[in-house]
Amino acid sequence: MSDNAAVFPYQSPPAWEQRKLGELTEIKDSARIPNRLWREAGVPYIRASDISQEDLRGALFIDEEDYAAYKAATGAPEKGDVLFNGGGEIGKAIINGNSSPIYVQGGAVLYARIAHSSLLDARYLVAAFVTQNVVNAIGVLSAGGTMKHFTLQPAKNLPIEVPSIAEQRQIGAFFDRLDSLITLHQRKYCGVVSWMLGVALVRLSSEK
Repeated sequence: MSDNAAVFPYQSPPAWEQRKLGELTEIKDSARIPNRLWREAGVPYIRASDISQEDLRGALFIDEEDYAAYKAATGAPEKGDVLFNGGGEIGKAIINGNSSPIYVQGGAVLYARIAHSSLLDARYLVAAFVTQNVVNAIGVLSAGGTMKHFTLQPAKNLPIEVPSIAEQRQIGAFFDRLDSLITLHQRKYCGVVSWMLGVALVRLSSEK
């Protein structure tokens, strides 16, 4: 049995391939920025908590000069790349939609250079990260006890089931629309709940 089969033990759909993530696109890590270089404004320094909140505006920042130096040493995410957590909420993934520069926390956030890949669609990869098979594989490949970490080499070895790039785009677009609909309905639900709460408070006030 191959290493991939050990962590991803099921039959691939017809015309789909099982590949390692690192064979489909370059997977990158970054450096950890020391606290003394953190700023209140500048280039967003993205941590695992930011990915979990799906917020790339950043709570911490670094100077543009420091960003340029670190980017020259390690590289930095570009628009269209997929960022995913190697710590915290491991495997949580989002697409970098920013054309402005960002830098990610080394060891805590990894990224797939989808912007430079012709074999993998960004939205498909984000959808793949939440499938049970990939979640299970990440669990097997992650190191540590109570506090697990999903590091660079295991991320490169992560087995991914992929159809053709055209089918990936169709699947990715479908799940993207589904996610948008869920978000829309959640907002509507929250709006209805807020309205009902307001009505209840008005009635309670009038009864006093």
